[in-house]
Amino acid sequence: MSNPKLVWFRNDLRIRDHHALYQAATEGLQSGVIAVASITPEQWLKQDEAKCKVQFWISCLRSLKEDLATLNIPLLVVYAANNQQLPEQLIDICRRYSVSDVFFNNEYPAYEQQRDLAVEQRLNAGGIRCHRFDSDLILAVGTVVNQQSEPYRVFTPFARAWRQKYVQVMPDLLPAPQAVTPLAITGDPVPDGQGYGVSRGADWQATLWPAGSEAAHQRLESFVERKVDLYPQQRDVPSADSTSTLSPYLSVGAISARQCLAAMRCYSEDPDWFENQWVTELIWREFYRHLIVLYPEMNRWQPFKPEIEERLSWEFDPVLFDAWCNGETGFPIVDAGMKQLLETGWMHNRVRMITASFLTKLLRHDWRLGARFFMQHLIDGDFASNLGGWQWSASVGADAAPYFRIFNPQRQTERFDPQGRYIAEWLPASAVGAKQAEIAGLASTQVRPGPIIDYSKQRQISLDLYQSSGVTVEPL
Repeated sequence: MSNPKLVWFRNDLRIRDHHALYQAATEGLQSGVIAVASITPEQWLKQDEAKCKVQFWISCLRSLKEDLATLNIPLLVVYAANNQQLPEQLIDICRRYSVSDVFFNNEYPAYEQQRDLAVEQRLNAGGIRCHRFDSDLILAVGTVVNQQSEPYRVFTPFARAWRQKYVQVMPDLLPAPQAVTPLAITGDPVPDGQGYGVSRGADWQATLWPAGSEAAHQRLESFVERKVDLYPQQRDVPSADSTSTLSPYLSVGAISARQCLAAMRCYSEDPDWFENQWVTELIWREFYRHLIVLYPEMNRWQPFKPEIEERLSWEFDPVLFDAWCNGETGFPIVDAGMKQLLETGWMHNRVRMITASFLTKLLRHDWRLGARFFMQHLIDGDFASNLGGWQWSASVGADAAPYFRIFNPQRQTERFDPQGRYIAEWLPASAVGAKQAEIAGLASTQVRPGPIIDYSKQRQISLDLYQSSGVTVEPL
């Protein structure tokens, strides 16, 4: 009998549409398969992981263990302080169980690429073969290029080419693999949902984000059957139950982007489902992953457009920054968003743009401060998407039009929360100041702190600053 195979799980905690697992189970049908995952507290801190995300990831790992048991695959859990300790941990497992091949899916940020290269080199040096797959991406990096075979630097032509390429290849979903021959190996217990030293942000709330792939698929099915066709019209209304809320599951890989597209194809009643804005959002996710691989300086917190940032001068006021972090700016839509983030680890996407614009464009604070704060608090914290979104908000990122966007909190409230329902949920009426309550259409009995800035004045300063940098201005 040949040697057992090892599958290394990271942010791909599922058994369906999992290329590494499927191939390992195919090759190890008779010899058996072992799964492994790692607890790396120092690395989580270094990479700004939020407590709620760590807790959610661990809970999804526990669910994965149950799913793997149905395939006769035991799950081992290794403990390593950081990525540097992982190569030896993994080769020790391979030697202990005479593993011949290790299978894993690629991840794309620089820390993960460096980790995977170190592991691959160590395993290869020990005579163990590594097999890597692009299971997180629908279309692999380097497959969506222009006519000059160069990568796209702006989203709109990338999305157009991506759609054309997808139709050409139509990547199939992989089912869960067949159950393999059982091994006489007892899996490790998955730890409880503690944060392992990661104490930033809210605790994971199981009622909001039930763990596991089954919960993810139920949420996906409900979304595409009941809400997706209205998504383009309602997605910007933060009080509406109109988004998929699948981002936490995508971030830990409890569900794949391919599965999301397949569900759209099967359930959506819109014949033009492929042009739906929700599909566009999935393409944005792909775009940002391509960018951090093709433009690795972004992984070092460098802007995609340094020629713009070098003309700007970021400010820092600890009082203003703390007010933003704590949702005490005196601008209700901004404060409501930050309170939602602090209490749940999640924030509606429209409000993410508003709060990011407020920090970068009106307080003129470095976008890196906001990007790190979000990562430290988001249950769906995703390095590539978070980095790309914050650079977009600061007008130093990839986009089809090089203009400066500035969000007016009052106008955004009037457009997307005219009845003040979202604000009322996160800023109780008794805590909203009289002027802000009038804007949001609320009653008020207790005055909150007033606005920390003069919006009109700061807006004009920012407009002048960006205009002097050569950026065309478009207030929103």
